[in-house]
Amino acid sequence: MKGTMMDYPLTLHAVLERIPNVYPGVEIVSRLPEGGIHRYTYLDFYRRARSLAEALQRAGLSSGDRVATLCWNHYAHLEAYFGIPAAGGVAHTLNLRLHPRELAFIVNQAEDRFLIVDEVLLPLFEQFRGEVNLDRVFVISHGKKAQPAGYEDYETLLAQAKGEFDYPPVSETDAAAMCYTSGTTGNSKGVLYSHRALILHALAFSLPDVFCVSQHDVAMALAPMFHANSHGLPHVAVMLGCKLVLPGRQLDAISLLTLFEQEAVTIATAVPTVWMSVLDALEGGAEGSVCPWRIAPNFRAFVGGTAAPESLIRRMDARGIRMIQVWGMTETTPVATCSTLKAHMRDWPEDERYRVRARQGRALPFTEIRVVNDQGEAPWDGKTMGELHVRGAWTASSYFRAPETADRWTADGWLRTGDIATIDPEGYMQIADRAKDLIKSGGEWISSVDLEAALMAHPDVREAGVIAVRHPKWDERPLAVVVLRPGTTANVEALRSFLSGKFAKWQLPDDFVFLDELPHTSTGKLSKLELRKRFAEWKWKETAQPSG
Repeated sequence: MKGTMMDYPLTLHAVLERIPNVYPGVEIVSRLPEGGIHRYTYLDFYRRARSLAEALQRAGLSSGDRVATLCWNHYAHLEAYFGIPAAGGVAHTLNLRLHPRELAFIVNQAEDRFLIVDEVLLPLFEQFRGEVNLDRVFVISHGKKAQPAGYEDYETLLAQAKGEFDYPPVSETDAAAMCYTSGTTGNSKGVLYSHRALILHALAFSLPDVFCVSQHDVAMALAPMFHANSHGLPHVAVMLGCKLVLPGRQLDAISLLTLFEQEAVTIATAVPTVWMSVLDALEGGAEGSVCPWRIAPNFRAFVGGTAAPESLIRRMDARGIRMIQVWGMTETTPVATCSTLKAHMRDWPEDERYRVRARQGRALPFTEIRVVNDQGEAPWDGKTMGELHVRGAWTASSYFRAPETADRWTADGWLRTGDIATIDPEGYMQIADRAKDLIKSGGEWISSVDLEAALMAHPDVREAGVIAVRHPKWDERPLAVVVLRPGTTANVEALRSFLSGKFAKWQLPDDFVFLDELPHTSTGKLSKLELRKRFAEWKWKETAQPSG
């Protein structure tokens, strides 16, 4: 027997059509490429997104066609997020930090028909323009100038709409958006997000036990909109009618903190490296100057992409920013777990509460996790490690046109994440490492993530990476690569002594290298791959010395 409920599809169309009646006057604020501020209302956004949808249909867009975007975070990119799916197309965000060859591969593999590109990113597009076959290219110049030959103006495109737009037939399981993985192993792989997945993810994201987002919040989509849909925050904000702040390409700490204060931001999403730069500015750097920025009460900092060390969470708390750690992947839309405390943990000792918050957290509703090793599914004891598997209502079941990757999914339908993790009796998952980043020394495993988190708790350390390097006797040994804070003087002996109280002697790095900066991926994560390449020929007999 079926229920008597209406068959009401979960689509982005429903989110868009809610705007005129419920929150038409709420602001959307964008920082423009030259630094100015653009403001308009949700009603303006609604009308322009529908105009984009109509204009794309008039341009010949068919259901399921991919429209690529090569843009920073701003109002026009948000219009594409909703206008392209409204027309029946798929919004395909391109990662502007990838190499032009990779971007050409992605555009061709996705078979993008149109491209919407920021004028300031035309030099990047020109580097692979001859390698792709796009029907039309529309340039966002924020109304400032005419376009070069061969390009069309985004505002002119919108002006072609006559106000006669009708939504095409759409199912909630139809594709609405597309992102490609960062391609750290092999070619990037495409993930197609359905309307249903985006809506369910937005609903779960905003739950009280996750980020507790409401219309009262001011949300900043700080993570790039080409990185797993800016962690999903733009969809959450538009669904709820939050004031939305989009920072453009000015992602330095001073610019961000200025926007935080001016717009009274209460929630933002970013990877740990961004939050570390913000924290350095808040703490005044080596000069110890008084913090000139006011942070709004109840500010929540979403952190994902890489495990955030407990020391970072503590320091952010001290500055009035509550950091909430999550875990997810491009393949999970992206948030799958979140580390907020349970009710009975509120009275736990402070140190234990921080240990829980430094884990990657519990699975969100309608998402399941498990840990599997050679003995089968591991117990939830917080100790037994294995590969993390995930499945759920917004987890991908395959990649786009990549049948050779079918083994990423188990026979019983779980996604193999490639992360090594534990799950404790309370259901909190903790990443031990990526499978390829675990260090096997003398038959025992060492977690590079644990060593990195401990090193970053040292007051002189700004960032640290730990990698496995071949060893003639022990198979592999850990090498620590460290960036010190300006004006500090920590050396090898000081850091080894600092770690010795937390790790067994055999787990300590055999050596330390001091650099001015560490390499990062296109999504802001520490690039272990680049570090392994750089130190592949490391000789253990050498002695590391601080660079100054």
